[in-house]
Amino acid sequence: MSETLLITGAAIEGSDRADIVVDGGRIVEIGTGLSRAGATRIDADGLIALPGLVDLHVHLREPGFEASETILTGTRAAAAGGFSAVFAMPNTMPVADNAGVVEQELALGEAAGYATVQPVGAVTVGQKGERLAELGAMASSRANVRVFSDDGSCVADPLLMRRALEYVKGFGGVIAQHAQDPRLTEGAQMNEGVVSAELGLAGWPAVAEESIIARDVLLAQHVGSRLHVCHLSTAGSVDIIRWAKARGIDVTAEVTPHHLLYSDEKVRGYDARYKVNPPLRRAEDVEAVRAGLADGTIDIVATDHAPHPEESKACEWHAAAHGMVGLESALRVVHKTMVDTGLLDWADVARVMSKTPAGIGQLPGHGEDIAEGSGAELTLYDPNVKGVFTTADLRGRSENSPYLGDELPGRTTWTIHRGRVTLADGEIVEQENA
Repeated sequence: MSETLLITGAAIEGSDRADIVVDGGRIVEIGTGLSRAGATRIDADGLIALPGLVDLHVHLREPGFEASETILTGTRAAAAGGFSAVFAMPNTMPVADNAGVVEQELALGEAAGYATVQPVGAVTVGQKGERLAELGAMASSRANVRVFSDDGSCVADPLLMRRALEYVKGFGGVIAQHAQDPRLTEGAQMNEGVVSAELGLAGWPAVAEESIIARDVLLAQHVGSRLHVCHLSTAGSVDIIRWAKARGIDVTAEVTPHHLLYSDEKVRGYDARYKVNPPLRRAEDVEAVRAGLADGTIDIVATDHAPHPEESKACEWHAAAHGMVGLESALRVVHKTMVDTGLLDWADVARVMSKTPAGIGQLPGHGEDIAEGSGAELTLYDPNVKGVFTTADLRGRSENSPYLGDELPGRTTWTIHRGRVTLADGEIVEQENA
């Protein structure tokens, strides 16, 4: 059950301070000097109130890979990072390519109670890129799937991609493409460039991403459908998205926190925590994706939270799995790379980490302005502290975070989901009768 909360003195989206009363799972009053008999009081003096964060790109691993993460542990990690909703990618076992699996994921999220879990459906059966999955059945299921992706694999066949774009147009869906030409990245180990040449590792060229994006924005224009580009990582990709938007093509794009912060120089130590798909790029690309997020070319930040057990990372670089966990650290990294640099303000953060991702994913009840009558999905964040990121900050099942040992600003202190506190003063609140 939700509770009555009185949040006092919060700076709403970093602006005016106000009190917020939550009751019945909704925001019922905003003002100054408010009181409410019997309410649980949260002193938010010095804290920023944001609409609950929404992550359009998360790997929760369940069903099938519970050694890495479960929907319960993954949503606890989400709550710790200020997220009240996550979109679960379909590369599970079995693959989420039918109504049964996506409805199972939805039910597990509801039972956990820490965040809304919105399943993403696979584009192709088994994510094999051979024939379309049951897109319509997933869309009409209880999970109400509107985002489809073969993330982890590219829909490389242009005819199949065209058919997918045409199919989802009928019910307002969106295809989220993992832009990676498989032929151009065979055997690739890291970004192709000076560092890969010096280390003798097979290079992953930027054009492998950019060529797929260029093809797909033209396909989206041709059929009049919606395209979303996952984890954009290169300066050339930013240029293509900017060009497409100028032509009125219905395309959106995301960038990850790690591509906002790190360059391929991190690979010099062969620490597999930095092995990710797409790879960490050049410093010039880092600057370009920051600028693209700042000017609106890139629409949102999404974590690509990808947990792995220790043995998948504590090995030789070439054998290590791709991926990083990122839910608990995302807001702090965006604070460091975008707010402290003056590229975004806190209202912008609310836009790229809550409002716009909820809009792209068509997720009702999330990404709303903090206003009377809105759903009580809230994040309270302390921007005035800083600290070294450690395993104590992690709440999921895996510890493959690239940020361990890094000093990061800020701290997520409270997360409220459907009017219920899931994170209180930085500590996970055990959920009963979720």
